[in-house]
Amino acid sequence: MIRLVSSDIDSTLIDNVHPICQRNTEAISYLKEKNVTFSLCTGKSYAISKDFCKNIGADFGIFGNGSHCVNLTTNTDIFKRTLSIDSLTKCLELANEYGMHIHANTDTGIISEKLEYLDLRNSLLFPGKIEINEVSDIYNTLINGNAQILQLVLSSCDDLSEFKAKLQQISGISITHIRKKGKYRDKIIDKDYEYLDISTSNVSKGNAVSTLSNYLNIPKEQIIAIGDNINDISMFKVAGIGVAVSNGYDEVKAVADFVTKNSAGDGGFAEAIYKFI
Repeated sequence: MIRLVSSDIDSTLIDNVHPICQRNTEAISYLKEKNVTFSLCTGKSYAISKDFCKNIGADFGIFGNGSHCVNLTTNTDIFKRTLSIDSLTKCLELANEYGMHIHANTDTGIISEKLEYLDLRNSLLFPGKIEINEVSDIYNTLINGNAQILQLVLSSCDDLSEFKAKLQQISGISITHIRKKGKYRDKIIDKDYEYLDISTSNVSKGNAVSTLSNYLNIPKEQIIAIGDNINDISMFKVAGIGVAVSNGYDEVKAVADFVTKNSAGDGGFAEAIYKFI
């Protein structure tokens, strides 16, 4: 018996170009009929995803790749994990040394010197829905400001493997490396790039789903995790069933228990729900 479904949003529940398809909307209603708890699990911050969450009917939301978990029915935090000033300072110093594009996700929105990569993408996906603070000096704004930084995002058109290795020498952080290149090119801003999503230590989608399942007293065997990207693999490891949608990254489909025939835009999420519930 499945009691918890945890699903990514972008390219899993929606295809980023069109609103959520009717089949997926109906599948969410079906979960409610079956008394199955539904949690969104996204790399986006709650500030960015809030309006979507209100309309989709999820019970819980995991945001920032696992840095923040919210009970969406009561709008209360289950947990929130922010970067320390020490970790933030060291990451920013290294990012400046390597000429990285920097933006940060906070409780209320995005801080950036210039919208250019993932920050530009999110501003286009949610026009007028996100508080965007464009600043002249992001280093001093983040270090000297009062905002709680849930995620620091460092982006470049170059290969970030070497830079990531340097970052891994900094203690107290977790790093998620996403490549949006080639067939995974960002079609929203029409650009190839890579980014490193930096959170405090031990943050991952998998750890967050595990914490939520313990909170709800739901064992691993009764969880389905659905996703498309590299950061979703950790969810599969703490779920009884890991499902990749057909448009997912090859590395994700390779470790999934089931791969849908349908893509995100054609109801891949719904296909998984009706197969296993």
